[in-house]
Amino acid sequence: MAVLSADGVEFDFVVPVVVVGAGACGLVAALAAHDEGQEVIVLERDENPSGSTSLSAGLIPAPCTRLQKEAGIDDSPELFARDLVAKTHDHTPYDQALAAARAAGPMIDWLMEKHQIEFELVTGFLYPGHSRLRMHGPKSRTGADLEQNLLSAVSNAGIDLITGASVEDLYVDGSGQVTGVRFKRPDGAREMLGCKALVLACCGFAGDADMVRRHIPEIADAECCGHLSNTGDAMKWGAALGAGLADMGAYQGHGSVAHPHGLPLTWAVITKGGVLFNMEGKRFSNEMRGYSEHAAEVAAQPAHVAWDVFGLAGEYAAMGFHDYRELRKLGVVKSADSIEELAAVTGLPLEVIGQELSAIEQAAKTGEPDRFGRYFTTEDMLTPPYRAVKVNGALFHTQGGLVIDAEARVLREDGTPLPNLMAGGGAARGLSGHSNYGYLSGNGLLSATAFGRLAGISAARIAETAD
Repeated sequence: MAVLSADGVEFDFVVPVVVVGAGACGLVAALAAHDEGQEVIVLERDENPSGSTSLSAGLIPAPCTRLQKEAGIDDSPELFARDLVAKTHDHTPYDQALAAARAAGPMIDWLMEKHQIEFELVTGFLYPGHSRLRMHGPKSRTGADLEQNLLSAVSNAGIDLITGASVEDLYVDGSGQVTGVRFKRPDGAREMLGCKALVLACCGFAGDADMVRRHIPEIADAECCGHLSNTGDAMKWGAALGAGLADMGAYQGHGSVAHPHGLPLTWAVITKGGVLFNMEGKRFSNEMRGYSEHAAEVAAQPAHVAWDVFGLAGEYAAMGFHDYRELRKLGVVKSADSIEELAAVTGLPLEVIGQELSAIEQAAKTGEPDRFGRYFTTEDMLTPPYRAVKVNGALFHTQGGLVIDAEARVLREDGTPLPNLMAGGGAARGLSGHSNYGYLSGNGLLSATAFGRLAGISAARIAETAD
């Protein structure tokens, strides 16, 4: 990966806007630039576009959408921004959070109305840290379906998408303006493509083991369930261009990935009274802190695994998720009609888990927090029949990257924008602070889609003025 001089370079052909990456960020950016009247080409390294989007639950948090209003939910971008900043312990700048929060609602409505992307509002439970019901996703609640819906929209719009095109180099002139890219085909052939504006939507660096160990060593030895093509290309190019990088220690982990099957078990089961037991039968944290920070927590337990135990209320919430239904088909979800049977199917010590469940019951009756600071209600108390899934902690995608402004323009270290370079999603600094605890559910796709649309709009306007 290199940044090369544009002096004397001639391109095979030139398009106004080039987008690198065909996940949610790149596809939304392409649609936005196209709707602004510019020709767009999307370059995707993989033969079959999927990216981090397809590995997610496909849920995007957004306030003030048509679906929210129809459900009678009172929300606002300002409230959402406060939720985002609070989750990071005030590390994420409020103006950045507000820019994403203001863009998210119109973006959902635009995708539904202009591009016939189907969303539904997830109801029935609140994800930790969200003060309102604002998660939007496909009915299946799978990122694979969201990805396919966006690919269909791009195809219907007549936008060119070239797969098997691994962007290797950027060509840049003396002012820092990107004039084009060079990409490699699977057979080794290289092609030159000029542009007037470039959008980096090639996600983060979860697939680069050296970068992970350097920036987030706490999760380096955990399983990577993210997209292995995320090799930090945007950050490497950006650093060569003098761009600012921030929050490189931020990432989205998941503390409840079915082991060894690799499918995420929705944290909805935790919100309905579920708990995590390590292999000694002990709880080890306040599970309501969120699933991202629990990736490292679970990975640090004996044998690097835990049991996620929940009841029928948790299962009812989980049944709306395709991954959970698949886990049931695979026989991963264990059932038990008593504590004794729960100990038998999990191999956990009966006496220890009995003590833990009694402590939960006591906390629920008194209304006082348990020893980890978690509050339980009598409705949260785990009662038979139980469900249990063995899980491990995993890295999904990184959340630090190129510093961008409210229009998704990449900024130099001195805060000035590069002339025609935009970024979003995992390629850019996210909304999750500087560590794992700042990840608010849906932050990955929020950054991808909200800043993706802003990046596409900015790229189109820059390309238009370059004519």
